[in-house]
Amino acid sequence: MNYLRTAILLAGLTALFMGVGFLIGGESGALLALLLAGGMNLFAYWNSDRLVLSMHGAQEVDPAGAPDLYRLVAELAERAGLPMPRVYIMDNPQPNAFATGRNPQNSAVAVTTGLLQALDREEVAGVVAHELAHIANRDTLIMTITATIAGAISMLGNFAMFSGFGGSRENNNGLGLIGTLAMVILAPLAAMLVQMAISRTREYAADNLGARISGEPLALASALAKISNIAHAVPNETAEHAPATAHLFIVNPLSGARMDNLFATHPATENRIAALQHLAGDLGRGFRPAPVQTAAAGSGPWGGAPRGPWGGGAARRGPWG
Repeated sequence: MNYLRTAILLAGLTALFMGVGFLIGGESGALLALLLAGGMNLFAYWNSDRLVLSMHGAQEVDPAGAPDLYRLVAELAERAGLPMPRVYIMDNPQPNAFATGRNPQNSAVAVTTGLLQALDREEVAGVVAHELAHIANRDTLIMTITATIAGAISMLGNFAMFSGFGGSRENNNGLGLIGTLAMVILAPLAAMLVQMAISRTREYAADNLGARISGEPLALASALAKISNIAHAVPNETAEHAPATAHLFIVNPLSGARMDNLFATHPATENRIAALQHLAGDLGRGFRPAPVQTAAAGSGPWGGAPRGPWGGGAARRGPWG
């Protein structure tokens, strides 16, 4: 079913891409857009994960560079019955995370330095388990491909603006200034609606399965609350420059957009927490108390001032050594 949904999404985005091309350049524009879309679909299938990781400056880590994080991911992947994904850390103060990859055998989990500093181990486990749930549900392929093509459609809309204002008054499709303006607005909006609607339904499913993988629904709920609160105050500049990738993250990394509607990249955090609390009740678990900070000042939640909370070298080197 996931492969069918991926094929339908690719067909829909390709048709949208062709529609934009037709409005910009008529039949020749539609044909060119079709050829470009075909090439992009192939490229996205094989390379979209590496492209997204590169866009966000993610650095791969190994057991020597980040032993605690790597061990945690390995334990949760084994519990979920998944191959060990590649592990990445993004040097970003906003707590957040995402998963990517075309299948479980070629997958990756990326977390920010802000996440490792702001959350305790159980909460980080909940976040990682959520991302592993995306991998198990085969969400990562469709999410990364959507990010790649949606970004391209947005760029095509911008091209329509420049061609509409700077091009010849005589064109073979009669688009004109009003049509160009409409295309600039509607093309990115249409792509956004597709990606946001897909993302919202998948987040609830990943929360549910991730909570079952970690065994602590309320730890994930606590993590979501912390991430959401801090994300509104700490900007993610990389995501702001690549908004088409926003739906990949566990919590919307962009400023604003808190409403639980089609224009939000994610469901409202309050709704997700409520669903996790309900799941905790079903699983017979009580409400989880707020975490108690026991580490010495300046040493992070895991203690040990010379090292970061997730292992690595001296404090000045960062979590990946």
